[in-house]
Amino acid sequence: MLMSTCTKINHVLFLFPNSDLQNMVPGKTQISEFILLGFSEEPALQPIIFGLFLSMYLITVVGNLLIILAVNSDPQLHSPMYFFLSNLSFVDICFTSITIPKMLVNIQTQSKVISYEDCFTQIYFFLLFVQLDDFLLTVMSYDRYVAICHPLHYTVIMSPRVCALLVLVSWMIGALNSLLQTLLALRLSFCTVLEIPHFFCEFKEVIQLAYLHLFPTFLNKTMMHFAVALLGGGPFAGICYSYSRIISSIRRISSAQGKYKAFSTCASHLSVVSLFYCSVLGVYFTPAVTHNSHSSVTASVMYTVVTPMLNPFIYSLRNKEIKRALRKFFRTATILEPIVLRS
Repeated sequence: MLMSTCTKINHVLFLFPNSDLQNMVPGKTQISEFILLGFSEEPALQPIIFGLFLSMYLITVVGNLLIILAVNSDPQLHSPMYFFLSNLSFVDICFTSITIPKMLVNIQTQSKVISYEDCFTQIYFFLLFVQLDDFLLTVMSYDRYVAICHPLHYTVIMSPRVCALLVLVSWMIGALNSLLQTLLALRLSFCTVLEIPHFFCEFKEVIQLAYLHLFPTFLNKTMMHFAVALLGGGPFAGICYSYSRIISSIRRISSAQGKYKAFSTCASHLSVVSLFYCSVLGVYFTPAVTHNSHSSVTASVMYTVVTPMLNPFIYSLRNKEIKRALRKFFRTATILEPIVLRS
């Protein structure tokens, strides 16, 4: 009886949506869409939410794009730290682009529907980019550790080949784990109520919708928490270790000016790490008994929208090299604009 009230999702139907396979399984129907409940049901609040998130999205894209352009256009910024920063900016643009545009379209069209294919595609790329954010923040902490604790060997340890390899490995691990988690999610069974109390297909919320007595649901939850513990806890432990060594090295510096200069190179990164990890832990390690969809959405907004939006400001406002590169970039653009118009 309980099985008849739920609908089986078959990953074969996802791969072959036009096939007749669904007719071969009695009592099972193909799911075609989910409902994203978003932030509020009040029609009066929809224009405010639309304007707020459109503004944050544009600020995120423009701010991170300026960081990428500044780093690539200034030869003096062709160093490991800024190489990782430009990669982080690119990931942040992608991170927000897989969730916010769909939400804005839904508000504009007054529709809360997301197709089954789009939902699981969104899950895959969401998991990929959140892991890349995590890995890149870890790599950046390692870069600061080498720069402060082993300055004489910095150029040897953080060679261009090593930097490229660290980014490549981050992409590979993120892509493989995202693929595994998404394929496991395709095995889930869902009840007839397919409302997601979120503004995008957040992985944990989608799993919460699944029929709770099926083994695939337990397997997905186990794999999700294992991946968060391993691929989230491992990098977090690495960040903590790097900063423990950094603090130890800074304490041995005799002059106050030297201590300030050393710590100032880490302050921006430490701020972003704190904001990112506090919000992620609030989503994925909230006990089921105290789980609240509103607080989960708020925490998700912090690391999916607010953190990527603030990153360019955090890394540029106290960074003289970035500000100098941006001024140089705008001067060059101002000079080239009349030439392009005349031609």
